[in-house]
Amino acid sequence: MRNQRTHVKASALWIGLSCSILLSVSALRAQDGTNDMHGVQYRVDGSWPKRLPPNWTIQGVTGMFVDKDDHIWVLNRPRDLDKGESFALLNPPTAECCIQPPAVLEFDVDGNLLRSWGVPDSVPGWPRSEHTIFTDRAGNVWIGGATAGDTLMKFTADGKFISDFGHRGPKLSPEKTGKQQEDNQQTSLLLRGVAGAELDEDAHEIYIADGYLNKRVIVYDTDTGAFKRGWGAYGTSLDQISNDPLPQRKPGDPPAKEFGQPVHCVHASKDGFVYVCDRGGDRIQVFTKQGKFVKEFPVSISSGSGTVGSIDFSPDAQQKYLFVSSIMDSKVYILNRNDGSVAGWFGHLGHEPGDFRTLHVATADSHGNIYTGEVTTGERIQKFVPVK
Repeated sequence: MRNQRTHVKASALWIGLSCSILLSVSALRAQDGTNDMHGVQYRVDGSWPKRLPPNWTIQGVTGMFVDKDDHIWVLNRPRDLDKGESFALLNPPTAECCIQPPAVLEFDVDGNLLRSWGVPDSVPGWPRSEHTIFTDRAGNVWIGGATAGDTLMKFTADGKFISDFGHRGPKLSPEKTGKQQEDNQQTSLLLRGVAGAELDEDAHEIYIADGYLNKRVIVYDTDTGAFKRGWGAYGTSLDQISNDPLPQRKPGDPPAKEFGQPVHCVHASKDGFVYVCDRGGDRIQVFTKQGKFVKEFPVSISSGSGTVGSIDFSPDAQQKYLFVSSIMDSKVYILNRNDGSVAGWFGHLGHEPGDFRTLHVATADSHGNIYTGEVTTGERIQKFVPVK
């Protein structure tokens, strides 16, 4: 899906930027809000997005996607609104703010809110834990949830329900979900919903990161919904993946033989490789589309578990860089895609513009702008602009 973006304008910018990125450089937080990477700088755009309606506040941002028109789709969790924010819902209201925002928000590059829709339980099967969002070539919007009973659902860009992907596992209470155990890595069911997904429309396939309970990547036929194939870490066949939970990775641990939990995202590059976020294993693994292991990139393995929240590709034709959101380090890492070495990074733990608090996702548009979304106490979206 990310191959559809227009790369003409981006190429000139990124050719110039690529020449000046140096290996093993660090970002310096300048007083003017610019994150400096010794030749490549990212400046936080404090005017993005434009102010939302006065009684809205964005909740945990679990999904972001930039479509072929450079529109930024944001998926947030309206039910994250807590008692300290919901005074406008009281009867009578005791303050102007806040009410639950719509789950789906569409912005342009200038930060204007173009569309908003999606109320929990407004459609049968609406995700109980909204987690991923993307669009297809026809402009339809897919959203998915990541708890027991969730799956993918397809809507028009205006929010009209089109179809349910199916393959739902049993719907469980939060208490029972917390006790749910892996017991079948070969099932076609999405027992804990969808952590992330990627369409390959030319092949009529969809790749799903099935990683909040199981430890695998699985592929379905988008025309028939049939399960086609799947694999675990290092290309392990599904029948060889253990159902035993892995201990949380500690700083300095060697790479595990299996994916950690969650297996958080999956994306395909233009040259035909599949990149998988092993968030629990602090690494990115690369495969062919048939699941043959190619290579892996450890990401900040001296940090605690959770350094790879999401990945996206730079907008140049060669997709030379990977943009990686690190939950543990509160940074966006820029990696060389050929070998995973660090070309740069920006970000810092905090609440000021340009800082991050539980950075969950980062995505890029065709101009190289990077958009980020935060969960827990962050609960915001930001835009970072490349400057020479």
